[in-house]
This record gives sequence, C-alpha cells and structure tokens, in this order.
Amino acid sequence: MSKAYLAIVLHAHLPFVHHPEHERFLEEDWLFEGMAETYIPLLLVWERLRRDRVPFKITMSLTPPLLEMWAQPLLRNRFRRYLNARIDLVEKEVRNRRRSEQERRTARHYRERFRETEAYFRAATGGDLVAPFRELQDAGHLEVLGCPATHGFLPLMYTPNAVRAQIEVGLRTVERHMGRRPRGIWLPEMAFRPGIEEALAEEGIQYFIVDAHGIFNAYPVPPHGVHLPVRTPCGVVAFGRDLESSKQVWSADEGYPGDGAYREFYRDLGYDADYEEIEPYLHADGVRRHLGIKYHRITGRVALHEKQPYDRDAAVAKAREHGGHFVFCRQHQLRFLKQRLPGPPVVVAPYDAELFGHWWYEGPEFLEQVYRTAQYVTEDFAVCTLGEYLDTHAPAAEAVPSTSSWGDKGYFEVWLNGSNDWIYRHLHKAEERMVELARRYAAEEPQPPVRDALNQAMRELFLAQSSDWAFLMCTGTAAPYAEKRTRNHLAQFTRLYQMILAGSVDPGYVARLYHMNPIFPDADFRVFL
Repeated sequence: MSKAYLAIVLHAHLPFVHHPEHERFLEEDWLFEGMAETYIPLLLVWERLRRDRVPFKITMSLTPPLLEMWAQPLLRNRFRRYLNARIDLVEKEVRNRRRSEQERRTARHYRERFRETEAYFRAATGGDLVAPFRELQDAGHLEVLGCPATHGFLPLMYTPNAVRAQIEVGLRTVERHMGRRPRGIWLPEMAFRPGIEEALAEEGIQYFIVDAHGIFNAYPVPPHGVHLPVRTPCGVVAFGRDLESSKQVWSADEGYPGDGAYREFYRDLGYDADYEEIEPYLHADGVRRHLGIKYHRITGRVALHEKQPYDRDAAVAKAREHGGHFVFCRQHQLRFLKQRLPGPPVVVAPYDAELFGHWWYEGPEFLEQVYRTAQYVTEDFAVCTLGEYLDTHAPAAEAVPSTSSWGDKGYFEVWLNGSNDWIYRHLHKAEERMVELARRYAAEEPQPPVRDALNQAMRELFLAQSSDWAFLMCTGTAAPYAEKRTRNHLAQFTRLYQMILAGSVDPGYVARLYHMNPIFPDADFRVFL
C-alpha cells in the first residue's frame, strides 16, 4: 500500500426539530430534505460501490440530534408523507403538456429518483436509517465520529462541566445507536480552544480535526504543516484540514459545484409554477417554498430568470469528470508531499454532508467517481479513515492547536456577534444552575418526579446550547425560529429549576416537555458534576 493517504470526512448534522403539536411543521422539512437529497443518495452510492466491489473508506460524523431524529416514529411517518407528496407532484409534472420535452425528461428523472428513495426507505431500511450506516460501519467501510450532544459550541461555554457533559452524552448517544464507542470526535463548527483536548482525553477520544490555521498557529508551531497530524500533550491527536482539496469543493467561485452544467439550487418549482398547481403541497400558511423540483442549471453569472434548462445526463457527466480531476489533483499533491515530509502524508478533506445532494445535487455522483477512480491509483495514495491512519502511523510532533473554527473569518464571530451575543449570559447562567442542581441532588438519589425534572432540565439546557441557533440568527435564515427555540428552552429550564428547588415538581409538565423533544432518554443529570 502507498505511504500516502486521502481521508474524506463528511459531517452529517441537523438540529433536533420535532413538533408533534402541529400536523405539519416547516422546519421539519430540513430533516426530510436531508434524508431525500443527501443521506439516502449517499447510501445508494455506497451500495453501488459495494455491488461493484469498489474499495471505499469514509469517515463520517452522525451527530446525536440526527440519530435521535431518525429514531422517532413520528418523523419517520412524516418523511413517508413527504416523499409520497413529492411523487404525486412529479407525476403531474410528467403529464404536464406545458412542459418542454427537456423539462419532461427532467421530471421523469425526479419521478425515478423519488420512487427509488421511497422504495429504499421502505424496503431496504424498514424506515430505520441508522441500520444501513451501522452495517457499513461493521463491514469496515465507515468510521463514525462522535459529536457533542446537541452540537454545542464548546469554546463559548462558561463551565468545564458543560463542556464535559456535552461530550459525554454525545458519545454515549452515538454508541447507543451505532453499537460501538467512537474513537474520534467532530468538534461542532470545527471550533477549538486550548483545554478542550483535555476534556476529550478524559472521555477516551483519540483524535479530532481542526481547520488549517489551527495547526499553522499551534504552539509550538509544527514543522510540517497540516499533512502530518500532531499529538497534544495529553495524547489526543489533531488532524488539520487540507486547504487545496477544500477549495476545489467549497469555493463558490473556483469549486466544482459552481459549474454551469450543474442544477441551480435557488430556482425551484415552488416559485415558478402557477399557485393553484402547487398549493396542495405547501404548508398551512400557503407561502411558496422550495419543493425540490428544479428545471434549470447554474448556467453562469446570470439572473435566475435567465437560467437555462437542466440536462441531467450532461450534469452527471460533468460530475464524473470532476471526480476524476479531484483524484488527479490528489495524486500530484501527495507525490509532492511524499518527497518533502518525513512521514506518510495524509490529505484530510472534510465537508458538510449536505453539500452532496442537497446543495450540490450531483455531489453523490462526484463522490462515487472519486472512489471509482482512486482504486486505480494506489501506487500514489490510498483512501483511508482517520482511525486507520493512526493505527499504523504515530504522530512525531507535539503541539496544541490554536483557537480556531471553520466558520467565516476562521474564529468565533459567526456565533458571537451583535445578532446573537445576548444568548450567552442566559446560557452561562443556566450552566451554573445545572451544575448547582447536579451537586445538590447527586448524593440524594432523587426519585421521580424530581429525578425526571432534573434530567429534563439537562435536556432543555442541551437543546438551548445547539450552535445552530446562534448560526441561524447570524445568517438571518430562520432567525425567528432560532430565537424562539433558544428562548423556549431557556424558559423551560428556568421553570424546571424553580420547581425543583421549591419542591413542587409538576410531573405532567415534565412529561409534556419530553413528549415535545424526546431526546437522550438514557442521559443522567449527574454528567454536570
């Protein structure tokens, strides 16, 4: 095997959204879009690779909120309804005589895609999307990373207790779903500050990933950059993100997804069709929205109304071309690195999973071609998981990465700015109160309903800590919902705190809160000790 490696890492995450109080809820569509456009298409890619005996390895985070949502019967049933509605709509599109022949070909593609997705979800998984990921893991193709409980932004937490609690509950949740303890962890938003590595070591974590400047600015500065991992003084290994492979996929200007042949994300049937045709497929408010049926390609830097028709065959051909080009670039990059580094280089290429399929519709086909091409260039590099790299190659340099994230400008500004800074004084106070509760009641072995209230207070704090809410407030995307979720969870935490201290817990109220957000059923409030 070549002594150079490519490790593709996918980060699969969505915030926990579960609203049984409504028949249909807009933000639940985030999950359904991810399942229909990213997670199931990726599983189908890996199924084809296994069928054709193409070797592939993938490192992937499946975050606790995502795993917990996949396990909810309510959300599984609503996803089936979501798929059936799309199939019904696209059947009408196939028969729509006002469509051009090119558009009808595209509509037939969507019909085939949605039918395949529905059949896979119903027959191959039995509605359990965790199962195929677990099977890939057990077969040696997939290494699953852990993640803090609700994707909490660890560097902005106030107490070490909260950092440890997020990590411990997150790891236990992934283990409960996947059947094994993760060796590595995905730090939410790839956000790191010195000291977090010690909390990881306490939980037995072997490695994590930081952005490139976290390695370039580490102390002491590693002599060989991001292509050799570093060992921190407490023994946990830090891998650095490769800039070149990231730019080829992430860059809006130079990355592959910006090619004119690919499907245009922002022009959607939900806005183009006559209102009466799509009204049955909208939510109760009747507001136009994305329906996942898009007839246009990126074309170029032109207005949306000037976008040209989408050609599925041409787009897939372009994805295969780009997949081959990506491998060609890694060949030359790793040849260069092997000549200049004292140890076996590894290109760590991490991406949000939803880039592949949701944002970049042809992304799964791109990844498939990467693996199909890589099997023929093993003299230059091998594809591996991060754990496999560590099994055979021990880092020589010791350093502590610097404060960093993969957010805009590289630090914490996205999650701490004028749009969202108000949340932290409340989150920090709730942390202190949760630590107070844990210390007061840990030795008493509280019985229901007090124990249930303590555990629910922990869940409410975790849910309020999700980094997604601060992110959405900053971007302005679903900002009112993000603010409402933060306020509600903090208010519910405060009411539970007051009930517990007053000795007047309302069991019905506690049960209602868990019914709304049935997450972490086995977690114990003592993690905040």
